[in-house]
Order: sequence, then structure tokens, then C-alpha cells
Amino acid sequence: MTGPANTQRPELLDPAQLNALGGLEIRARWVVEGFLTGLHRSRKKGFSVEFAEHRPYMPGDDLRYMDWKMAARADKWLIKLFEEETNLRATVVLDVSKSMHWSGSPARLTKMQYAETLVAAVSLLLLRQRDAVGLIRFDDEVRTVLPPRSRDLHFRRILAALSDPGAGLGSDAPGALMRAARLVPRPGMVIIVSDLLLDAAETVRAVQVLRGAGHQVTVLHLLDPAEHDLSVAGAELVFVDPETGTEVEASVGDVRAAYRATVDEAIAEWRSRLAGAGASYEPIYTDAPFVVPVRRAFLSRRRLP
Repeated sequence: MTGPANTQRPELLDPAQLNALGGLEIRARWVVEGFLTGLHRSRKKGFSVEFAEHRPYMPGDDLRYMDWKMAARADKWLIKLFEEETNLRATVVLDVSKSMHWSGSPARLTKMQYAETLVAAVSLLLLRQRDAVGLIRFDDEVRTVLPPRSRDLHFRRILAALSDPGAGLGSDAPGALMRAARLVPRPGMVIIVSDLLLDAAETVRAVQVLRGAGHQVTVLHLLDPAEHDLSVAGAELVFVDPETGTEVEASVGDVRAAYRATVDEAIAEWRSRLAGAGASYEPIYTDAPFVVPVRRAFLSRRRLP
């Protein structure tokens, strides 16, 4: 695989610049390869439950793990390797509602475009560590449910699911989080990727249920810079809620300061309420490189067994 033309690590590139260099799979692989550069990687395999791959038989191997069907059909003497039972079960919960398909500037990615590369990179990072990863996509209903799997082919299923339609007029985050709790019966990790234009009380209650079941919960809050600064062109504008269609006329200069203060309060409230629920929280701006959210997911993983 050939990396970006310049020498900068891919996860440090401007997201729009990286987006122009290739398809979703290529971008995810570049981000992960760049992030893992210099890190020690080990692909642990043992003899437990989920089949991982074959390796040639060597004298002294336990014959219980010989693939006798393969030996009979093809005269090949192969040992079956299985994933270790201790591998993590992670689920990424992605908001694909209509508000995620917005950008404050043609030069920037929409929140959805940013999220797709982020989810693909985090999923690939987990799979490289032999963890099982699943995906739930939701808007006003649950659109996609992929149970956690650790096989390399599962990455292609995740990429295919990311291209499925969404953009419903609403966000049923509590329903998606409850589905995640049922997908992973033993304690694991849940990563929520959303612009958090959600009902805060219901979402935090769902997070508390996940924490009560022993899951590590990380919330990545995607924001376009214009959503924070109200840095949009024009003096008199009509602001439209993409999910409800509600319209409000306002003079940007008159409301900018109050708007910024309100957004800062909302971010502080999410941070406080999620911390109280035992979840980690990270606001991510769509003009920021991918290194921060990928590092956040990586560090969350390292805190687990």
C-alpha cells in the first residue's frame, strides 16, 4: 500500500486533504498504519472458541486441533488456531441522522464523512489487535446491526454497512445503545460517535445501563467548527433545523456571543453528565486530524483486560 505523497503521518493530515487521497478503505488503512507506526503489535492466538486461521502441523502439536477434514480432502496437515477468549468485544454506535450530513464550509467534510473514516479506522485498529468489533447505525430507528466479530473479512462487512442509507429525521440513541448492550453480553467496550443533537437525559440513562452491565463507554462528540463559532457568511440568515425543519431568522452579529456561550454550556453539560455516568467524553472538530479520536479509542482499549 502506498501512503500519501507527502511525508506527514496520515492521521495528522487535514481530514479534507486525506479524504481526497482515496476511498474509505484506503483512508482507514493509512490512518491506522500511521498510528501504529512505532507501536509494538502482537497478534495473540490460542486454542479457545472462535476459529481464526490455519497453520502447518509441526511435530509435538496437540492432535486435538488437527483439521482432520482438510487432511482427508486435500492431504494437508493443518492445525486450527482460535481467538483467545480474553479478546475484547467492542461495538461502535454511529449516529447517521440528517444533522450528521452537514458541513459549515465546502472546504470541510460533513460530520458524516468524517465519522465514516473515523469508524472505519477505529474498527480496523481493533481488528488488528485481534479484538472483535461490531457496528450499530441509527437515526430515528436502528438501521444496521453487525455483531462483533474478529475475523479480517469482517472489516469488509463494516465498510459495506457504512455505505448503507440513513439520514432519518430523528435520533433514537437510547434504542441503539440498548441494542449494543444485548449484542455484547459480557463486559466490553462501546464507542458512541454522534453530533449529540439528542435528548441528553434519555441518552445518559442508556449510558448508565451500559456502565451498569460493566461496559467501558467512550463518547466521541463530532462538531463542525461553525457549530461552535457561528462562523457563517452573511449578516441576516435563516437557520433551519435539518431534522425538524424549524426555521429561525437572526442577525448573526447580534446572536453570535450568546450562541457561543450556549454551545460551551452544552459541551460542559455533556462532559459533566457523562462523567457522572462513568463514561469518557471527547469533543472532536471536523477540521481536526484523526489522531485525537483514534488515540482516544486506543487508550480506552488499553484500559481494558
